[in-house]
Amino acid sequence: MSHAAVDVVTMGEVMAALRAPAPLELQPDLSLSCAGAEGNVAIGLARLGHRVRHVGRVGDDPWGRLVRRTLAAEGVDAVLEVGEEPTGLITFVRQGPLTEVDYRRAGSAGAALTTALVDRALEGGRPRMGHLTGITPALGPAAQTAWRHLIARLQAADVPLVLDVNHRSRLASPEAARDMLTPVAFLADTVMGDDAELALAVPAHESDPAGHLIDLGVPVVVRKLGADGVEVITASDRTTVPARPVPVVDVVGAGDAFAAGYLSGRLDGLAPVAAAGRGVDVAAFVVAARGDWEHLPRRQQLTHDEEVHR
Repeated sequence: MSHAAVDVVTMGEVMAALRAPAPLELQPDLSLSCAGAEGNVAIGLARLGHRVRHVGRVGDDPWGRLVRRTLAAEGVDAVLEVGEEPTGLITFVRQGPLTEVDYRRAGSAGAALTTALVDRALEGGRPRMGHLTGITPALGPAAQTAWRHLIARLQAADVPLVLDVNHRSRLASPEAARDMLTPVAFLADTVMGDDAELALAVPAHESDPAGHLIDLGVPVVVRKLGADGVEVITASDRTTVPARPVPVVDVVGAGDAFAAGYLSGRLDGLAPVAAAGRGVDVAAFVVAARGDWEHLPRRQQLTHDEEVHR
């Protein structure tokens, strides 16, 4: 099976997601959706009018059918292999201002990615950009091999890569994450993460992770500052792009929304700082409501919002 060329290719595990407004033992009403960083980015890009391909695996179960149906409905070209393993599950439980996250993804279909699936997804032409996170290689040996294979394929085709560290401590220790990331981070066109995450993309003794990545030849490092926005770092400049001041309801998915906006800006030819500005605008839509991706804006909504605040 061949596929037409796309703007962005991304790869990772999209899980079924259960959300509870109170502790589960209180028997709250649950809502059902999907979640997963790479899938969130894919949906965000599709809503902004870009052609995006998501590569992954799901189980032959209702959760997997939910994932496939959601990505298709959102306009994502999903190359999803259906396996015998179960689809991963994530639970978000709200208690006051806190959200507790619980995974059920050990031995999941998403952890059994293959290099053959990567090759199948790249049939039909060279993507304009690639997007990967540090989550996928932490799923297990097979996923890590496929992740590295996709990076190698993108590098061989001279495709710019945006690498979002996105460390998940429940999946990998800092030491394990560093072992996975440092051999490839310097190959990226953009590396993004908060201070703790950027430190995992360089050797442990480096006191200035962003500066070290720039010295290694990474053109752009995006340092996430939480409520203060982001800092865009290049060899010649450091520029802070402040977050959009909106009422914050839920920060889950904010980083993925930023990544989608940033990638969208770069695809449209914007310089890194301007692309980061689009990223914080997209993130503002997500933090102002509950959900990972449900409130990601469409292109016309983003343009209208920019005009309102001009």
